Amino acid sequence: MIYEGKAVQIQKLDGGIAELTFDLQDEGVNKFDRTTVDDLREAVEALKKADGIQGVLVTSAKDVFIVGADITEFGDMFTGSQDDIAGWSRNSNNIFSAFEDIDVPKVVAINGFALGGGLEMALTGDYRVMSTAAQVGLPEVKLGLIPGFGGTVRMPRVIGVDNAIEWISAGTQQMPDKALKDGVVDAVVEPGKLRDASLSLLQECIDGKIDWRAKRQEKLDPIQLPQMESMMAFQTGGAMVQQQAGKNYPAPMTAVKAMQAHAGKKRDEALDDEAKHFAQVAVTPQATAMVGLFLADQKLKAVNGKTAKGVDKIKHAAVLGAGIMGGGIAYQSAYKGTPIIMKDIAADALDTGMAEASKLLSKRVERGKMNAGDMARVLSSIRPTLSYEDFDDNVEVVIEAVVENEKVKKNVLAETESTLKDGTILASNTSTISITRLAEALKKPENFAGMHFFNPVPQMPLVEVIRGEKTSDATVGKLVKYAQQMGKNPVVVQDCPGFLVNRCLFPYFGGFEMLVRDGADFQQIDKVMEKFGWPMGPAYLSDVVGIDTGHHAAAVMAEGFPERMKHDFKDVTTLMYENERYGQKNGVGFYKYEEDKKGKPKKVVDDKTYELIKPHIAEIQEFDEDEIIHRLMIPLCTETMRCLEDNIVGSPAEADMAMIYGIGFPPFRGGPMRYVDAVGVQKFKELCDHYAHLGALYEAPQMLKDKAAEGKSFFG
Repeated sequence: MIYEGKAVQIQKLDGGIAELTFDLQDEGVNKFDRTTVDDLREAVEALKKADGIQGVLVTSAKDVFIVGADITEFGDMFTGSQDDIAGWSRNSNNIFSAFEDIDVPKVVAINGFALGGGLEMALTGDYRVMSTAAQVGLPEVKLGLIPGFGGTVRMPRVIGVDNAIEWISAGTQQMPDKALKDGVVDAVVEPGKLRDASLSLLQECIDGKIDWRAKRQEKLDPIQLPQMESMMAFQTGGAMVQQQAGKNYPAPMTAVKAMQAHAGKKRDEALDDEAKHFAQVAVTPQATAMVGLFLADQKLKAVNGKTAKGVDKIKHAAVLGAGIMGGGIAYQSAYKGTPIIMKDIAADALDTGMAEASKLLSKRVERGKMNAGDMARVLSSIRPTLSYEDFDDNVEVVIEAVVENEKVKKNVLAETESTLKDGTILASNTSTISITRLAEALKKPENFAGMHFFNPVPQMPLVEVIRGEKTSDATVGKLVKYAQQMGKNPVVVQDCPGFLVNRCLFPYFGGFEMLVRDGADFQQIDKVMEKFGWPMGPAYLSDVVGIDTGHHAAAVMAEGFPERMKHDFKDVTTLMYENERYGQKNGVGFYKYEEDKKGKPKKVVDDKTYELIKPHIAEIQEFDEDEIIHRLMIPLCTETMRCLEDNIVGSPAEADMAMIYGIGFPPFRGGPMRYVDAVGVQKFKELCDHYAHLGALYEAPQMLKDKAAEGKSFFG
């Protein structure tokens, strides 16, 4: 054994080959934490001193290669100065470069995920052989960062500027065929052949059959591209990246600028440039928010893992109702591998539900994401029926998705319960009706909970699993497990009007209604909030969701929280509803909708909207952008705090993820609680006080007051 650490080992094989193996103790995956980085430094020194080494094989003893840096450890470093951060990046890179500079051929065997620092480590080798079971990528931009372990330096020198811009700015995990085509890896083999193929390639290098030194030199020299071509490549690529990323996500463009800055430099000078650019993005609020978002996502996964621990895979499910939601649930379940029965009382509805599933699958076939055989398999696992008699003992979960009417739902749920075997879980897809009240119709309320999907089901990642007063832990665990099987991100919440997401969203709409009442132009509000980062402003969002749907939900919220959510004025959404302007669904709401060239609804300004609302609002005037933002964001954020106070949701991390997954809260702002931290808890409390004259919707919750008084934040 040449070296044995807690994360890295080196042993000598026959023929002068040293095998450097990553195997982080007490962890299921390899990652670049402090232990691994320190081990790699010592391992490289040991390797340099070892006698008779002719070549190095780099492997992993785990199912993955290396999943990247441990952001939970290195995240603390981002609170330092830019010079400190750049120094950390550069010092880490010295280890990678020292390995790269060992004057023997090096082949990296990529057996599983090689992401971020994992791929950057692989790039220090002279050749890379990839398993067909592996995936590779540089996803740092998804954390608001850029590669900091040499990725922006080695990648363009290995695969060219155009490909490097694509790989780094998109941050996508890539499959073996793409990696081989672009030149990130040199060979792809079946998992069982990976070791032999890597050793064979290494032996060819040792025997002088391959000029590995020339291959390595390409990474040490400036990018081999004429100056004019280089300039054009970066200008063209940069323009595309800027258009796609936008101004709210600076990391992709910073990566392009870093590559352009060091294109004409040798490796070590180039690494200096990378470190400086890495430090620049590491201190941005976007990086803080998106790293926080990553950690919140990990927290949510851990919570869900604990909740569903020991729960067996759901093998068969059923959905009641073949409408938009029921059909979407059936499609998603079948597509992700859980067979499902779709029951309705009308044959036409079943036909419509199956036709919608077929349309969604056909689109996947057309895009090359699925073959016809897989489409047939998915469709055959949706069984339409008009009768409960087709429910068999295999059905473990039944989701009710009928009309949003409490009396109807209670009748359907009671009728369904009487046909099911003991232990079958019942869930309602209601978006507004109390789970505890619906459970009154059931003999076994412990087997009942809410399972609120968001529309459109195939696209929206969130599912709220709502615990009623009598819902059992076992029921919650099964529904979390089923949501995960469907490819969704479940968040467990307690029962209350609007549950979590709608309870927090409707104060945002309330702020919108008050702004329009006071003379703000709804078009200006939409533009400001879209600039802030929302996918659409509140007026446009109301039209897309459906004015009638929103009006119904607003009434539920007003009844549940009258002191904050009941209006003492004629709000403009009610005006839309009373005039049957329901939004996209009937072609007119705040905006008019016309079909574009692709047949999709396109919003256009409708002067009649202004005529309709004029008698009920102050004279329209230009509002300061910050005031618009504050008057919408304060109600949303403070209601999220109240949900935390009321134990509706378990933690700020879970609340943030629910709002990002459920309503498209701007990811680069990290979620409502992360946004409050970014503004500053004390300053946010002062903003509440400043707008408190507008009513209870703007009053600071006790949680905010306490944290401000104690100088604490939500995430520390």
